[in-house]
Amino acid sequence: MATRALDFYLPNELNASLPPEKRGVRRDHVRMMVLDRATGDIKHDHFFQLADYLEPGDLLIANNSRTIPAVLHANCIRDTEPIIPHVEVRLARRCQEALWEALIVAAPVKPGDILEFSSELSAIVIAEKGNSPLKVIEFTKQGTELFNSIYALGEPIRYEYIEEPWDLDYYQTIFASHPGSVEMPSAGRAFSWELIFKLKRLNIHFDFIQLHTGLSYLIDDTYQQSPEENIEEYQISEQTMDRIRQTKAAGKRVIAVGTTVVRALESAARSGVLSGTTNLYIDQQYPLKIADGIISGFHEPQASHLDMLSAFVSEQHLLQAYNHAIVAGYLWHEFGDMNLIL
Repeated sequence: MATRALDFYLPNELNASLPPEKRGVRRDHVRMMVLDRATGDIKHDHFFQLADYLEPGDLLIANNSRTIPAVLHANCIRDTEPIIPHVEVRLARRCQEALWEALIVAAPVKPGDILEFSSELSAIVIAEKGNSPLKVIEFTKQGTELFNSIYALGEPIRYEYIEEPWDLDYYQTIFASHPGSVEMPSAGRAFSWELIFKLKRLNIHFDFIQLHTGLSYLIDDTYQQSPEENIEEYQISEQTMDRIRQTKAAGKRVIAVGTTVVRALESAARSGVLSGTTNLYIDQQYPLKIADGIISGFHEPQASHLDMLSAFVSEQHLLQAYNHAIVAGYLWHEFGDMNLIL
C-alpha cells in the first residue's frame, strides 16, 4: 500500500548511484538534514556532527543485521530435464533453517521444479505464496552451511539506480554481525567507529537490536504488497530493553537508527515479545511508545517508510522538508544522505 499524500517529484540525478567512498566522501561525512519534530524547522549539516544534536544520556539503537548477497543464479530442472538456464533467484525472507521465500525473476517455475545453483547447492520449489509472485523454496543445506554457500555464490540485490555492481562490503554497516538481511539496513551505513567512540565519550549510549530486512520490491506491479504482508524476523535482548527503560525513566531520548529499528522496538512494546516476527505497520495514527527520534535515509515517493516517518512528524512538515532536500541536492537511497528527525 503506497502513501498517496507523500508523493513528490524526485529528479533522477538525486538517486545516489555510487557509494559515498566512490564519490570521495567518507561514510560519516555524508550530508545530514536535521528536522525538528515539533516545529518542522530544518538545519543542514554533515553526519559526523551528529553529537551536536544529542544530549548526554540519550540512547541510539541500531540494527546489527548483516546483508547477505541475496541474488543467486540457477539452472531450472523439471522432471530431470533442464528447462531454463540462468534463472535469477532473489531471496526474500527466511521462513525456517532451509526454507526461504524467493522471487524467481521472469521464469515460469512451479512447485516440484529444482533450482540448481552449483554442484554443491540446490533447492526445490515447494509452494507458491498466495496473492504474491513469491515462491517457497527448500535448500539442500541449512544454517551456517547454507549461509556459507550463499556468500560464495550470491551477489547483492541492486536496483536500477545503481548503475554498476559493488562488492558486498559496500552494502554493510560497520557493526553488521548477524547475517540475514536481503537488503542493507541502510540508516546505519553512515556510522564510523570514530563517530561511535566520540558519542560514547560524550556519554551518548549505543546499543543494537536485530531485524532481518525482507525484499522490498517484487518487480511485478500487479501485486501490491501491503506493509502488513511484509513479515520480518527481529530479536531484542533483555539487556537492551532494560537500557531503553532506564533511558526513558531518566527522561532521556531513545533514537532509532532506521525504520527497521522502529519496527522492532514498537513491535516489542506492543506485544511484549522480544524476539519473533513482526508485520507491524506504522503510520501517522500510530502512537509511538519507544522511539523519540529517528535517523533515516531519504525515501522514494510513495514509499511506505514515509508513512512511518509521519508518525514522528506531520506529513506537511515532512513533505516541506523533503522539498527542501530536493532543492538542496541531497542524495537518496542506501548510498545517499541522512535525515535526523528529533
